[in-house]
Amino acid sequence: MFALRCLLFITVTVFLWCPIISSGTSFSDVRDPIWAGKFYPANRKDLAWMIHRLIDEAEQHSTGLQRPNRRLRALMMPHAGYAYSGATAAHAVLAIVPDRFGRVVLLGPDHRVGFSNASFTRASHWRTPLGVVPIGDFNPMRKGWPELFATVAASDRQEHSLEVTLPFLQARLNRFELIPVVLGPCNVEKMGQAIATLLHDPQTLLVVSADLSHYLPYDAAVRRDRETLDRILSLDPRWHKDQDNRTCGRYPVGVLLELAREQHWQPLLLHYSNSGETAGNKAAVVGYGAVAFYGDERMQNQTDNRQSLTIEQGIALVALARQTLVHHFGETTEPVDRHRLETLLSDQALQAHCGTFVTLKIDNQLRGCIGNLSATVPIPVGVRDNALNAAFHDPRFSALRKKELDEVHIEVSVLSEPIPLVYNDTDDLLARLRPGIDGVIIKKGFASATFLPQVWDQLPQPELLLSHLCAKAGLPAEQWREGDLEVQVYQVQYFEEAR
Repeated sequence: MFALRCLLFITVTVFLWCPIISSGTSFSDVRDPIWAGKFYPANRKDLAWMIHRLIDEAEQHSTGLQRPNRRLRALMMPHAGYAYSGATAAHAVLAIVPDRFGRVVLLGPDHRVGFSNASFTRASHWRTPLGVVPIGDFNPMRKGWPELFATVAASDRQEHSLEVTLPFLQARLNRFELIPVVLGPCNVEKMGQAIATLLHDPQTLLVVSADLSHYLPYDAAVRRDRETLDRILSLDPRWHKDQDNRTCGRYPVGVLLELAREQHWQPLLLHYSNSGETAGNKAAVVGYGAVAFYGDERMQNQTDNRQSLTIEQGIALVALARQTLVHHFGETTEPVDRHRLETLLSDQALQAHCGTFVTLKIDNQLRGCIGNLSATVPIPVGVRDNALNAAFHDPRFSALRKKELDEVHIEVSVLSEPIPLVYNDTDDLLARLRPGIDGVIIKKGFASATFLPQVWDQLPQPELLLSHLCAKAGLPAEQWREGDLEVQVYQVQYFEEAR
């Protein structure tokens, strides 16, 4: 262990003495430390020794932890004073394989200013007592989503959540560039899409800086933090909608969970503590969690290359489904509407061969739902056929009656091509499913069934959804636990009539 400690110390010492700033870099280009001497030691040697001691102790306490045999994609770690949260932060960075990553995207919450969306620095480098790190290129995010990103100078000068995290990353990675982003209230789906543009390179690590509950009594804090961590580990799709969320990192964690569901990342709890166990009293504590997210490039690169449909095209498909039912009952539609609809449906994007589903509801209760998973016909043809099938050939319901036509609400789903979901065991299967995103197909012998992604709203837990899906296929509800199902996933573009 002494040898390991020495090796770590030498690693950081080499990093410190390898100048990253060129001789032409001006002082104004560097973001200097603000919180050194407050949250963490300002002296370089004291800081290096403190971090190495914490990492050394974390290694001793995590020898029995079984990590997935997959690549580390993201970390969640705390940002309090090192005397309080340093032990948990050390468990987080211990998951990093040194020299594996050349870039870190670091997200943290706004504590001190108050703004919406994201703020980034104008500096070209960021300094801590351990040395200077170059700032990477924000442009891939800003070009696609310019409305989400701005420079809030007061945040850059005052925010601590990123600065406190950075020395731990420096101690574990010799050379890397940093993309620091501070988040206020934001649309986590859009922000996740923007951040995802930087994550295609497997040498990029996403790090989210977030503490858990704040200033609850010890026992209440432990209970609340356990609930919060359970939600994180289950990739809770309702995370960002919870107004009673006591983490300071509500939005950065929400973006992380959005990406984890989208990219099939598997979360693993590395460590939990709170200030009542480290350096504070138990009357009012702050909680700290370290969570690693693992994923495969194979899953990340399985994207749907089909051209996305516009909202106007989706509305045209829903109108086509209704027109089909209206004509079936001998009614007619306005010539102008028919002509406009035909013009929209002739668009090249709608000539793609995709699976489609049409769902009918009355008073929010299912009245029929039929579709095709395979991409055998153009999208409008599939919608016409499935509108009739859902209305008149769903064996669960009687045929739709003409008097119900004005009451029925129509939904259209356009599917991506299903892809096999390869999994090792039932735990791996649960981790790879993305609630709210994936439609799921199961097959065993001649038995098969599917649920559209919309079904996650009624069955939000993967275990529950799989049990109902097995029952739908005529299999025992717990068949999925045997690990012998063929599983495929797909995504949908979903359109519905205005209510």
